[in-house]
Amino acid sequence: MEYRQLGRSGLKVSTITLGTMTMGGKGNFAKVGNVGPDEARRQIDMCLDAGVNLIDTANVYSNGASEEIIGEALGGRRKGGVLLATKARFAMGEGPNDRGLSRYHLIRECEASLKRLQTDVIDLYQVHEWDGLTPLEETLEALDTLVRQGKVRYIGCSNYSGWHLMKALGISEREYRQRFISQQIHYTLEAREAEYELIPIALDQGLGVLVWSPLAGGLLSGKHRRNQAAPEGTRQLAGWMEPPIRDENRLWTIVETLASIAENRNVSAAQVALAWLLGRPAVTSVVIGGRTETHLADNLGAADLKLTPEERTSLDQVSTLPVLYPYWHQLQTAKDRLSIADLSLLGPHI
Repeated sequence: MEYRQLGRSGLKVSTITLGTMTMGGKGNFAKVGNVGPDEARRQIDMCLDAGVNLIDTANVYSNGASEEIIGEALGGRRKGGVLLATKARFAMGEGPNDRGLSRYHLIRECEASLKRLQTDVIDLYQVHEWDGLTPLEETLEALDTLVRQGKVRYIGCSNYSGWHLMKALGISEREYRQRFISQQIHYTLEAREAEYELIPIALDQGLGVLVWSPLAGGLLSGKHRRNQAAPEGTRQLAGWMEPPIRDENRLWTIVETLASIAENRNVSAAQVALAWLLGRPAVTSVVIGGRTETHLADNLGAADLKLTPEERTSLDQVSTLPVLYPYWHQLQTAKDRLSIADLSLLGPHI
């Protein structure tokens, strides 16, 4: 297992992170998975044995059940270097203050997560989504307070746009607040929109990148094929609508390319998709989960898979997005003075 530094922090995390949205199986999250306490304990053991040192969850996953299961499964093993990441933002009740990124909601939810996780400190506390009603100054002050109280070690964000992220980083610098060390984003061969803004920002500002749903909800696992119904037991058959697919023909072309490489390498398509991500600029770790131990074991194998330049080129070619404005203009008129961050998007087109 390889360990990479998470942003500008001194924290090193495994290139594979255990995601736990499948744990709990309550409410809408039952469409994703229904991993109970015993199986969760086995999955955690598998990951720790493989060298995974980061477990990612959120308060909203099965309305707290995911955090509770992790707390029970880990017991006293937090002393072994296991890192815990969780998130807050979404509704945890019916009241007007039971959602969002206000000081009230964040501090209350952090303390509730600590209890469910049976720990004194959360290693990475992430705001789960943008809140356009709460001033960023208030959110960042609350996160700063949690760090200074010793309840949180590092902070990160998830699902922010480029301007949201840069505004937050600017406020942290101006007001001497704790700074995001990472962003958790959706980024796959099928969905490369993060390359327009979020990946260049990560490179320029020194942010780690954790990738959620790196197999596009299982669509890149190799189980889904062109002109075939969704297999039994998958998220799509259960009605889970993330991520949106805007060009189905492009998706299946990507899947066919993945499958061809996988067959030649005698590995799974899922491993190829994950290995492609781990070789992309700024990516620190991919967050994987599994409905079953078999799925999880297969995904863990991606940590050791290195793609050839030819394999990467073939995947890049079938998945490249159009160069939007102002990037096409920069490509034509500014390519003599581009930074590493600029080149992460424009480099392949020069």
